[in-house]
Amino acid sequence: MNKYITVSKQGEAEYIERRSKFIAAAYPVKTEQEAIDIIAHRRSKYWDATHNVYAYSLREGSVKRYSDDAEPQGTAGIPTLDVINKSGVTDVLIVTTRYFGGILLGGGGLVRAYSHSARIALDAAGLVTMCPVTDCYVTADYSDYGKIDSLLSEHGVIDKSAEFTDVVTVRFSVETENLMKLKADVTDASGGRIQVVEGNERFAPVKI
Repeated sequence: MNKYITVSKQGEAEYIERRSKFIAAAYPVKTEQEAIDIIAHRRSKYWDATHNVYAYSLREGSVKRYSDDAEPQGTAGIPTLDVINKSGVTDVLIVTTRYFGGILLGGGGLVRAYSHSARIALDAAGLVTMCPVTDCYVTADYSDYGKIDSLLSEHGVIDKSAEFTDVVTVRFSVETENLMKLKADVTDASGGRIQVVEGNERFAPVKI
């Protein structure tokens, strides 16, 4: 499992260029069908628009698709996909709706307009790095809890929670690449009395 960058949520922004209105939206997507369904929804919502241009990039199958949607070839979908690629973002769909304002932008103007639309859509959605993390837990006596809890915080664990019974069970997640060091530090700090028990590995977001 490797880190990757994606958008944290749906984001939308718009701007006017020589009386043409551009409405750009970015979505987190996992599958091609999900992207197709969103594109269909946008086309239905903006049925009276002149164009609904899109591009998407998926980790699964390394899929990349785009459409100029009747804009001159190479002036809309490719610039949108180029922004996605240069941003290092994946599992993302960008759809830009254009309402033509009566003034032709020319090939270069269209490339700039759709590139700008893609960038402001990504800005509106926000980017996150999805990191592999491992779910873990430790069980400690009350006398060791404060020391272990402080140590976990120093290692930047996430989703931490504690259950207090006759002992304290602390559940948390840690970036997988840092797991071995954390295990060693917990063992050292407790004199070998406490061990980190590993669970499932998954992805979790880290904002950038």
